[in-house]
Amino acid sequence: MKNVKWIFVVLLMSSLISFVDKDTPTSGLNVGDKAPSFVVKPFGSNRTVKLKDMKSKYLLLSFWAAYDAKSRMDNACLNHAVSTLDIPVKMISVSFDEYLSVLDETVKEDCINTKNCYVETTGENSDLFRTYRLNKGFNNYLLNDKGVIIAKNITASDLRIYVK
Repeated sequence: MKNVKWIFVVLLMSSLISFVDKDTPTSGLNVGDKAPSFVVKPFGSNRTVKLKDMKSKYLLLSFWAAYDAKSRMDNACLNHAVSTLDIPVKMISVSFDEYLSVLDETVKEDCINTKNCYVETTGENSDLFRTYRLNKGFNNYLLNDKGVIIAKNITASDLRIYVK
């Protein structure tokens, strides 16, 4: 009877493990990867903008949502740093909030520069969310002028160091 229980446990564990896709990265893109291109809408506009058309020596992608406290705080700090520091960085702050009213209030409350703000209103169901593998948490990426990720999940204080 004791052996039957162990056999059952082993079978159960092996069946659960077999559902894990071992080839799928679980925590977004990494330093050295080329950032996948995407299309987003600027805040308050119906037009679309392509990542590949946003040229800058350094491009900071910040993915966030109002319902995610950490990503929201990081985005606000990075937005403030880019707006106040004399550094050659263009920021693309992409919100995954599905309701524009929530985004509008968050932008006002966090004093986010709206010229840096973009929106993906399909939220977690968007291709962008899947492409950047944000299911394990929102990230930010610093890209060089070739679109290669040179830093990931940086803080506002790290930003100046990376762009020297």
